[in-house]
Amino acid sequence: MLPPTAGPNSPWHGIPAYIAGTTALAGLGLAAGGTAGALLATELAGTASVAGLPVALHLGGSAVGALLVSHQAGRGHRGRGLALGLVLGALGALAVVLAAKQGSLAWMLAGSALLGTANSSIFLLRYTAAQAVPEGSRGRALGAVFLATALGAVISPLLLGPSGTAAHAIGLPTLCGLYLVAFVAFGGSALLLAAGCSPRTPVLGRAASVLASGLRPARGTVRLGAALREPAAVVALSALAGANFIMVGVMTLTPVHLSQHGAGHGVVGSFVALHVVGMFAPAPLVGRLADRYGPMPVVLIGAVISLMASVLGSFSTGPTTMTTVHLVLAGLGWNFGVVGASTLLTGAVPGQLRPYVEGIGEATMGAAAVVVAPLVAALPGAWGYHLLGLCAVALTALALVRMRRPAADLLLSTPRMLK
Repeated sequence: MLPPTAGPNSPWHGIPAYIAGTTALAGLGLAAGGTAGALLATELAGTASVAGLPVALHLGGSAVGALLVSHQAGRGHRGRGLALGLVLGALGALAVVLAAKQGSLAWMLAGSALLGTANSSIFLLRYTAAQAVPEGSRGRALGAVFLATALGAVISPLLLGPSGTAAHAIGLPTLCGLYLVAFVAFGGSALLLAAGCSPRTPVLGRAASVLASGLRPARGTVRLGAALREPAAVVALSALAGANFIMVGVMTLTPVHLSQHGAGHGVVGSFVALHVVGMFAPAPLVGRLADRYGPMPVVLIGAVISLMASVLGSFSTGPTTMTTVHLVLAGLGWNFGVVGASTLLTGAVPGQLRPYVEGIGEATMGAAAVVVAPLVAALPGAWGYHLLGLCAVALTALALVRMRRPAADLLLSTPRMLK
């Protein structure tokens, strides 16, 4: 059933406009865990070797949060779970600010883990979009929510300089600025989502048909295990993990790499913003490609683009044109991989099991990030980029092997699709 706020010709495909606004607002806090986290840990510890730790813990928290949110969604409380993840993320941002004020790296890392739960809510909103539209429009719905996320996520790293100035003015370390932004953004979006869960809420309550949908809880680990062993689900989960592995590796290395080459916080924020544009802006087009030609080719294109980005990163030397191309391609490869794999995953399992598998998909992405972030950050100089390039080659080869049979099936069905 489509929400009553949008007809079949709406660009949001039945998703209430306020959900897009809520996603954009929450996106303002995304740079706190990545861009600011790596820099703040380096500042507190006095060495860049710990830069990957807050990123890894942040994304580990995101993986745990995904399971929490998906459990609520499977019980028919999707909106409540999403709001809970954002509230916990806001508390994590506040914890990091207090830790930085005290100069405590340990408490900063603990706050980073809690902050990650907000990420899971932000990115699981794309599946809320897919739930509300017919099967043939899922890619476009996912793309629309990613575009809404971009509105906040692109602005977020650009606030590194201005928010730092504001934080310094009130007696806090400058890198606390983005965490204050995250506290407000996550808290505000959680309130909006909570309001939309009740049909009695004026205007916003129209979204309750999606946020408080009456899914009957699926029972039995046997059915869930069987769904996860489906070839399409295996490919989708592998692609989600691979795309996030490469993207998080790039995001962990780049802020510290640019800073070591003399770039200020404003310049670092600008470069990260370009990367975020590549991550989210093309999503509506990529979603249409997934609906038109199927998600498999989209996933494969993403793997190849990510490989190209990782190889270029090996030759990156500070804030140059090559670094710009490298970051944009890294974001674009992630976009193709995640939009394609998410579209594939939503069609790979039955409706009652879908919320649980969606959460497992997010947790898989988080697990890949937890592995790569400390690994690349602990290596000296450009070795992190070289390792990431080698991993990209291996992951792309694995994607080709995984997809050879599904891709063959796709080629056989393409003539019928185009008729």
